[in-house]
Amino acid sequence: MSDIDTYDGGHDGGDVDYGHYEAGQEHGALDQLHQAHGSEHDAHSQFGVYENDHQAAEATNFAQGHHQEFDQPGVVHAESDDYTNYNHNASEDDHVFAAEGSQDSHQAEFGELDALSQRFDAAFAEGTQYHGGEGQYGVAAN
Repeated sequence: MSDIDTYDGGHDGGDVDYGHYEAGQEHGALDQLHQAHGSEHDAHSQFGVYENDHQAAEATNFAQGHHQEFDQPGVVHAESDDYTNYNHNASEDDHVFAAEGSQDSHQAEFGELDALSQRFDAAFAEGTQYHGGEGQYGVAAN
């Protein structure tokens, strides 16, 4: 931006000079950065044993008897028997059926980056001068 204003004129018999000047300069910058990062990890495991059985059986049989026989006609006949019958059975069974296991894992990662950069320039300057009257002084601002 630039402005120049001037004025030349007299006042009460004296010369007056007035001048104004403006100019400028600016520098600016904008930087913006956005960054995101993430990750995840999952793990799973499962193990199992199914149908654990135990079986036992036992059986005992016991029998005791007595038999007697007697005949008289003609010739005498006599018979006597004693008997014992014993039976014992035992059984035991153990087993494991269908043992199984599984495991799995998962991993994921991501990253994100956004960047914005902008530059801008502007210029300016400002000045004022005054000459007049008997004092003849000047003022300048910068």
